[in-house]
Amino acid sequence: MSDTEFDLVVIGAGPGGYVAAIRAAQLGMKCAIVERDRLGGICLNWGCIPTKALLRTAEVYHLMQNAESFGLRAENIGFDLAKVIARSRKVAEKLSGGVAYLMKKNGIAVIDGTAKLEGQGRIAITGKDGTTLPAISAKHIIIATGARAKTLPGLEPDGKRVWTYKEAMVPERFPSALLIVGSGAIGIEFASFYRTLGAQVTVVEVLDRILPAEDEEISRLAHKAFAKQGIVLRTGTTVDRLVTTDDGVTVTLKTRDGATVEGTVDRVILAVGITGNVEGLGLEQQGIEIENGHIVVDEWYGTGIPGLYAIGDVVGPPWLAHKAMHEGVLCVERIAGVEDVHPMDKTNIPACTYCAPQVASLGLSEAAAREAGHEIKIGRYPYSANGKALAMGETEGLVKTIFDAKTGALLGAHMIGAEVTELIQGFAIGKTLETTEAELIATIFPHPTLSEMMHESVLDAFGRALHI
Repeated sequence: MSDTEFDLVVIGAGPGGYVAAIRAAQLGMKCAIVERDRLGGICLNWGCIPTKALLRTAEVYHLMQNAESFGLRAENIGFDLAKVIARSRKVAEKLSGGVAYLMKKNGIAVIDGTAKLEGQGRIAITGKDGTTLPAISAKHIIIATGARAKTLPGLEPDGKRVWTYKEAMVPERFPSALLIVGSGAIGIEFASFYRTLGAQVTVVEVLDRILPAEDEEISRLAHKAFAKQGIVLRTGTTVDRLVTTDDGVTVTLKTRDGATVEGTVDRVILAVGITGNVEGLGLEQQGIEIENGHIVVDEWYGTGIPGLYAIGDVVGPPWLAHKAMHEGVLCVERIAGVEDVHPMDKTNIPACTYCAPQVASLGLSEAAAREAGHEIKIGRYPYSANGKALAMGETEGLVKTIFDAKTGALLGAHMIGAEVTELIQGFAIGKTLETTEAELIATIFPHPTLSEMMHESVLDAFGRALHI
């Protein structure tokens, strides 16, 4: 092969794209990756990683403010916004540099530019400076171009008063009052960060509850916790109008019964979902089907066009980095003919929201399990009854498990509380291994740990709880 011919070319170097390239290299393929911006994509540069750095700052700040409850003394507590943001950016830059190292280590050619499909495995490349670079070709092409923030008519972001997640991560000054439109993971994480640091925060959600993708019981507990923190939560409400001024944004909200509420905030954050980056790639010309802003694929991520595949956020929900990574591996292994490769079961994908308290879930919610026709058993265990949670001063939370009553199969797990984003993986492993309640009950959990609540929740589902 020449320097412009490859076994596989991946378009997009986000989590799904760069992981797909690495796995392809491990399987002996000559591989290239094309990226128009930064290695690591939105997740590493503007999403998962820098937001977690910001939320860690908020967590430490909260602990400092409550030092006396631990027998400690802290005075003149404050924060330097520029340093908070600088730390977040430094974390992101370090990981992006780590991806560059992984590309070099695995012998993957990195091409800086924008790709466009020309058919017959040929890809045109436009450099970042607008110049035309040598075209490349590949037997197989994976589209992993990710997604961007969705906007709504009349609520378009201007980058100054009305923000997307990007502007919300790098504010020039700290806003005293915020309106956040959307109560999914992105909206709630920003609400948690800004409220903890002292902003007045209002969250607007068109549906009848916040975190609508979560189990309804967990959603109610989250609502109660956030309201207790002073976050104003307006469900069943839409934004009727935004008017930007020199001082901020005048907001008109409309409730489900037609009533209107007006107010003024410093900034508005739009968190109403995302849409796939499908433009400018030549997809339609190649016959690739696009539906609701996302590429349509089969269970192996094929687009229906031989040699063309798509993975990650560009193919639709759930829009999660770990889902994209797993798709990248499955897609490449299928291409390479690796034996014993199975399609992904989306009910095995854990979801995490890094607010305070954290929220994590896996599998079917209680309502979904009932709708699917399962006779179910439900177990619950509160944080307030766990020794480690008491020692940590984190007594707010719940672990909820859902089982098929006839087979004992784990159908779902839903959690709210400290560190549940770490705990959920225990249930993810169990569900992937098709664990039943018998194996989980027989598992020895260490004491004292938060993980004991997972065990107790399983025990409770089958009438065997020991500590409640």
